Amino acid sequence: MAEKLPPDKKKAARQKLSPQQLQVLFGPAPLAAKPVLPSAKTGTATKTRTTVKTAPKKQVAKAPLQAEPAKKSAKSETSPKVRAKAESALKAKAQQKRFAKKPEPPEPAHSAQAEKPPKSALTEPFTPSAHDPAQWAQRWAEIGAHSQHLLQEFAQRQQAAPTATSLPSNMMGAFIELTGKMMADPVSLIKAQTSLWQQYLYLWQNSTLRLMGAKTDDPIKPQPSDKRFKDPDWQNNPVFDYIKESYLLTSNWLNKQVENVQGMDAKTKRKLEFYTKQFADALSPSNFVLTNPQVLRTTLETGGENLIKGLNNLLTDLEQGRISMTNEKAFKVGQNIAVTPGAVVYQNKLLQLIQYKPTTEKVAQRPLLIVPPWINKFYILDLKPENSFIKWAVDQGLTVFCISWVNPDAKLAELDFADYMSDGILAAMEQVQKICHQKEINIIGYCLGGTLLASTLAWLKAQQPHQYDNISSATYFTTMVDFHEAGDLSIFIDDEQLKAIEDSMRKTGFLDARQMATTFNLLRANDLIWSFVVNNYLLGKEPFPFDLLYWNSDSTRMPAHMHSFYLREMYQKNNLIKPGAIKLRGQPIDLRTIDTPTFILSAREDHIAPWAATYAATQIYTGPVKFVLAGSGHIAGVVNPPTANKYQHWQNDSYPKLPHNWLEHAKETPGSWWPTWRSWLHQHDGAQIPARDIKHALEPAPGSYVKVRAV
Repeated sequence: MAEKLPPDKKKAARQKLSPQQLQVLFGPAPLAAKPVLPSAKTGTATKTRTTVKTAPKKQVAKAPLQAEPAKKSAKSETSPKVRAKAESALKAKAQQKRFAKKPEPPEPAHSAQAEKPPKSALTEPFTPSAHDPAQWAQRWAEIGAHSQHLLQEFAQRQQAAPTATSLPSNMMGAFIELTGKMMADPVSLIKAQTSLWQQYLYLWQNSTLRLMGAKTDDPIKPQPSDKRFKDPDWQNNPVFDYIKESYLLTSNWLNKQVENVQGMDAKTKRKLEFYTKQFADALSPSNFVLTNPQVLRTTLETGGENLIKGLNNLLTDLEQGRISMTNEKAFKVGQNIAVTPGAVVYQNKLLQLIQYKPTTEKVAQRPLLIVPPWINKFYILDLKPENSFIKWAVDQGLTVFCISWVNPDAKLAELDFADYMSDGILAAMEQVQKICHQKEINIIGYCLGGTLLASTLAWLKAQQPHQYDNISSATYFTTMVDFHEAGDLSIFIDDEQLKAIEDSMRKTGFLDARQMATTFNLLRANDLIWSFVVNNYLLGKEPFPFDLLYWNSDSTRMPAHMHSFYLREMYQKNNLIKPGAIKLRGQPIDLRTIDTPTFILSAREDHIAPWAATYAATQIYTGPVKFVLAGSGHIAGVVNPPTANKYQHWQNDSYPKLPHNWLEHAKETPGSWWPTWRSWLHQHDGAQIPARDIKHALEPAPGSYVKVRAV
C-alpha cells in the first residue's frame, strides 16, 4: 500500500507537478524539452522559447506546464476547490501539449525567425530507435508540418499564375455506353466475374502456400518490358508479391473486358481501351508509398526525408508545368549537346539553315538537306558525337544541311502548312542549291518533316516540274502520309477535342508546348510519367542526366492555324491520301504523282507513327521504293549508330499490300540500319568532288533559334 503524504506535502504537490511526475501521469515525452522554471517575481511557470527546425503551418501556443495561480490571497492558497481546479487545468494543458507537435531541443530564440522555418527543413540525420514509436511519431509530425508549409508557399506563388488549359476527353458518355453494352449481355458478364473470382482463389491458394514455405509458380507475371516491378522484393517478399500479382490480375482482367465488349464502333472502343489502360496504370501499387517496397525501404532509411525532397520536386514540376525527366542543368545546347561543327548560313522568320563543316577531303556531289519535324527540335539527330546521325553523315563524305525551325509565338499564329512549304523546305532547297552551285540534291524528312516533304514533292510535280526533277532522292524517317491507322494519337482526334484545342490556341495564338508534350507522354505513361513519379516524388531523387530525355523535354509550340489544318485535314479527315483533297497555295496535290526514288524507314515499336501505317506509302508512290523496318521505337529506332551494336532491321524487296505479309518474308539483319541507307544513297549522290568549305556564316551552329525554350 502506498505511503500517505503529510498534509503539508499534499498541499505542495497539488500546487506544483515536476516533469518527472508529469511523465508518470502522461508517459515519457519523445524528445527532451527544457523544464519549466519558476519566475522570480510571481512564482508562476515561465517557458523558454524554442526555435522549431521543422516547418509548421502555425506555431502551437506553448502554454506553461503549471496552471497560472489566481491572485495571491490566503483564500486562494487554502481553498481545496481552487487547488482542484488548478490541478485540472494543469492536466488539460499538459495533455494538450503532449498531443501537439513536439519541439526539438530548444535553441537560442529569435522571435522574428521562429515563425518562419528555414527553406531546407529536416536536414538533421535521423536515426530512430526501432523500439521507440514516439520518435517516429515526432518525425511524421515534422514531415507533415513541413509539407503543409511547402504547399502553402506554392499556393501563394500560384495565385497570380495563369492556369493551364485542360482538354476534355469526352469519355463519360463512352463509358456509360460501355456499361450499357456489358449489361446487355449478362451471360458474358457473369462468366467474366466467375473467371475473375476463380483467378483470385488460385492466387490466394498460391500465396498461402508461399507463406507456408512452399515453392510455387507465379499465377501471373509482368511483361518482360514492364520495369515497374524490377525490385527484388516484388518477387521475394510474399506480401509484395501478392500485391503485385493481384494488381496484374485485376488490371489485365479489366483491360480484357473492355477489349471483348461487342457492339461498339472501333474508334470509341479504342478510346475506351486507351483510357482504361491509363486508369489501370495510375493505380499500380508501384505508384504509392505503402505498396512499393523500394519506397518503403528508402523512407525507413532516411526517416522520411525522401518524401520531403519528393514534395519539393513535385512543387517545382507543378510550377514549370511538366515532369522533370532528366537533370536539365547537365546539358546546354551548343556546348555538350548539338555540337557538330557548322554554321548558320541562312535564316528567315521560320527557319535557320545550318551547313556542317566537312570532315573528309572529298564529298559527294549532291548535298543532303535534312527536314526535321517542328514538334520538338532538330538536334535529336545531333545529340552527342557518339550517336549523332548528322555527324555520321558528314563523316560519310556528305555535304549536310539541316533546318532548325523557329519556336513560334503569338506573332506567328497565322502561319499555315503552306508557309512551312514555301518559306521552309522550298526556301531551304534554293539556298542549298545556291551555296553548293549544285541543282540536284537529296532530302530527308523526319516525321512531320517527312509529311511536309511528300506534300511539297506533290506540289512541285504540279507547279514546278523542273525543281521537282532536281530532287534526286527522298528519304522518310517514321513518316505517315496515310492517317487511316494513326495509332494511339487518333484517340485525341474528335470534334470535341479538336474544338477544345482550337479554342485554347485562339486565346494564345499557338498550341502550348506542355499540351503537346503531355499528349506524347500519355502514349507511354509507365515509362514517361509514372516512372518519374516514383523516382522524383516518392524516392525523392533527382532525375538522371540523359540527353534523349533532355531533348524530349525541350518542347516547342505549334502555330494555331497550321496545327488546326494538320489535325483536321490529315488526322481527322485523312485528306492527304485523297487525290486533290488538299490544296497548297491553291494547287490540289496528289501523292500518287510522286515517282522520286524513295527510302522509307519505319520503327517496329513506334507508338507515334505505327509502322503498319507508314508502310502504306509503299502502295502510293509510283517510283522505286525501298522500305526498311528498324527495331525499337520512334526515336531509338532512328537514332541507332552502328557502333552501338543494338537492335536490328528488316528488309524485303517485295511489297505486298498488307504489312504483315511483307514482314513475314523479310530478312532480319542485326545492328543499325544506317549503313544500309548509305549503300542505297550511293546510287543517288553523284560523283566525288573536293569538300565544300563554309563561306558565309551568320553565326556558329547550332544557331539561336534552337536555343529558344517554350517551357
